[in-house]
Amino acid sequence: MEVTASSILLSLALATFLTCAWKAVNWVWLRPKQLERCLRDQGFKGNPYRFLYGDSKVLVSAINAARSKPMDVNDDDIVPRVIPFHQYLVNLHGTNYFAWMGPTPRVNITDPKLIKEILSNTEVFQKPFSMNPLVKFLVTGILAYEGEKWATHRSLVNPAFHLEKLKLMVPAMYSSCCEMISKWEVLVSTKGSCELDVWPYLFTLTADMISRTAFGSDYEEGKQIFQLQKEQIDLLMQLRQSMYIPGWRFLPTKKNRKMRKIYNEVGALVRNIINKRQRTMNGEGDNDLLGILLKSNLKALDQELGSKNIKLTVEDIIEECKLFYLAGQETTLALLVWTMVLLSKHQKWQALAREEVLAVFGDNKPDFDGLHQLKTVTMILNEVMRLYSPAPSLTRYIHKNTKLGGLVLPAGTEIMVPAIAIHHDPGIWGQDSKNFKPERFSEGIVKATKGQGTFFPFGGGPRICIGQNFALVEAKIALAMILKRFYFQLSPSYVHAPSLMFTVQPQHGAHLILQKII
Repeated sequence: MEVTASSILLSLALATFLTCAWKAVNWVWLRPKQLERCLRDQGFKGNPYRFLYGDSKVLVSAINAARSKPMDVNDDDIVPRVIPFHQYLVNLHGTNYFAWMGPTPRVNITDPKLIKEILSNTEVFQKPFSMNPLVKFLVTGILAYEGEKWATHRSLVNPAFHLEKLKLMVPAMYSSCCEMISKWEVLVSTKGSCELDVWPYLFTLTADMISRTAFGSDYEEGKQIFQLQKEQIDLLMQLRQSMYIPGWRFLPTKKNRKMRKIYNEVGALVRNIINKRQRTMNGEGDNDLLGILLKSNLKALDQELGSKNIKLTVEDIIEECKLFYLAGQETTLALLVWTMVLLSKHQKWQALAREEVLAVFGDNKPDFDGLHQLKTVTMILNEVMRLYSPAPSLTRYIHKNTKLGGLVLPAGTEIMVPAIAIHHDPGIWGQDSKNFKPERFSEGIVKATKGQGTFFPFGGGPRICIGQNFALVEAKIALAMILKRFYFQLSPSYVHAPSLMFTVQPQHGAHLILQKII
């Protein structure tokens, strides 16, 4: 029989189709069922795998049900409302459960020893990328740094967060706080007190702080970048609460087109600022994030690092600035708003914190050295981050079969560490674990956790948030200035509804009554 070109092409097309079909079937059915058997054999419990969407319907239903009703104002046990899907599975299967994020199983890990290994071993336990590509579509740079690339790039970014550099950023933070304080003083000037939702004011404050410290004299342009990224987050959160459909992000839907447009606009704006700054750099030390990044990059050209191809590209610097905006602003915002809410409920601690601030600073401006003397304020901030962890869970991806303690977890599995549930665990923190008690941190974090390493509001290990010192300096300056000028308490109109957006936020705002200190 004569072999023709058309028959060869037909055979190739058929072989290609069968290969793709086999890979698709393996991805959406065979491999998930294999992973399910493996996890069940090791004692994990979970719902049976459902074709493609897994537990997505249950997850969305749990989130919507939790957000539908507020909590008692005196209740700080926020785990069931903030991560309701986790609570649902714990009630159904116990803490050793797995859930289906599409065709990917996610294993819940709460053992402190295993958590320490997960956070420290960045080579094996990588940032997740398989569960929901929408997160990747946000394009913040979070997924860009893996393995050696993460470590080497961060070695260049770190100078921006060294204490001597943070000290230079304090005046910019102070200026941002003065603008917000002035607005509040105008509002309370006529009657001596007023009711207002502090959430939008703190939102503007933290955005302004990030803009000033990221771009210095270009911070007005930075604000425009921030607003665009905020739109991006809002779009992501809308999509997050709908059922995940593989490939949906590639379709030219209205939201997908909008996200792509914002991504391009943000990149262009940051690139313009970088180009302008590069033209005007004169060798003087810059006190903002962008200047420090660019100067660190130039220095790398003259050192051994340059020969190892560690120099940041313009694209890397763009992603760093975007990530700094996203993570930095959201984390500090959440920390400040819940600190004000909790101090409104616990007037004793508000008075103690104010007394300390006045003793350290008096009528002077908050300065960097004085911030380290605020022991009571530090205890309060730690307790706020414990009860209202800005990032309530951490996730990691396993790319090869891995032994973890007595477990052997298969490649293709995700791990979730429910940070906020661990921060509320009575077995770790005592029977008062759900109560606001800053004194538990009076002798430091190690003593409070009995050396178990079970307090990680900024993550842990090599990938611990490098901006944690920056966030705490921001929070301390803002809180010190607020305490010096105002008493505050909950308004009768305050609705207690902590809710997970990008971070843990007050769903209905934070309505407080401010009274000016005479």
